[in-house]
Amino acid sequence: MTAPPVLFDRALHRRRLDRAAAGFDTAGFLKARAAADAVDRLDAILRRFPLAVDLGARSGAFAQALKDSDAAAKIDTLIETDLSAAMLAGRPGPRLVVDEERLPFAPESLDLVVSTLALHWTNDLVGALVQIRRALKPDGLFIGAFLGGATLTELRQCLLEAESEISGGAHQRVSPFADGFDGAGLLQRAGFALPVSDVDRVTVRYAHPLSLLKDLRAMGETSVLADRSRKPLGRKVLFRALDLYQQRFAQADGKVAATFEIITVTGWAPHESQQKPLKPGSAKARLADALKTTERSAGEKPGG
Repeated sequence: MTAPPVLFDRALHRRRLDRAAAGFDTAGFLKARAAADAVDRLDAILRRFPLAVDLGARSGAFAQALKDSDAAAKIDTLIETDLSAAMLAGRPGPRLVVDEERLPFAPESLDLVVSTLALHWTNDLVGALVQIRRALKPDGLFIGAFLGGATLTELRQCLLEAESEISGGAHQRVSPFADGFDGAGLLQRAGFALPVSDVDRVTVRYAHPLSLLKDLRAMGETSVLADRSRKPLGRKVLFRALDLYQQRFAQADGKVAATFEIITVTGWAPHESQQKPLKPGSAKARLADALKTTERSAGEKPGG
């Protein structure tokens, strides 16, 4: 079996998260938004989940959103995990340093797994989802959110053009993200039942593009591409990119826009009690009768 390509330097990603841990909440608005959405979905499900795991918990946005909702009564134990020990430090509750690419949980041991804005940094996203599905009990639930393909499209364009213009060539400086339509398909490939995918496109306004870069650093979301250029971006290229950003994406009040696309997916570990699609030919009513029309075979032309 061919191993998946190594897109991301996971050791560098851990160091970036360690660096961001102390100030993560200053730019944690996307994490909080995704966590609140996950809790809303959980709140609409009429069942309990005795043992739950939050993969990539960061500073605990999901636990905080859960605490403020009626869904809190549905979970007996929530284990928070993160690639970075620094992110988990300083708060109560079960916590565990976990690499999302190598889950330590026993098969069929969890009732619920939630992961908000962490899995897009895995080298094999489908493989990570397969591990999550295996760790879930039959009919266990997964709720996940990760950044989609439209994320940081403005910054990506400006960095590529500025570096090409000044250096005569360009390197990819912004990490690739999954396209929005891939969500449900990813869950199906990982063996989940009843997959659902939604896209939330968020526009954040900044007084200056430098404020966006500061937020990305505080989130631990700066690029960790394994095939990244070892040559620093350079002040000349950076300032040209920022100038292009302001020229092209400034709004009427002078602020610039930054796009973030959050793909949220839900899926269930397969169980025999779940609804199954009907077999072809098993319908008990004819579509032609429902439409009050005449049924004709393929290629038959309508009469006079």
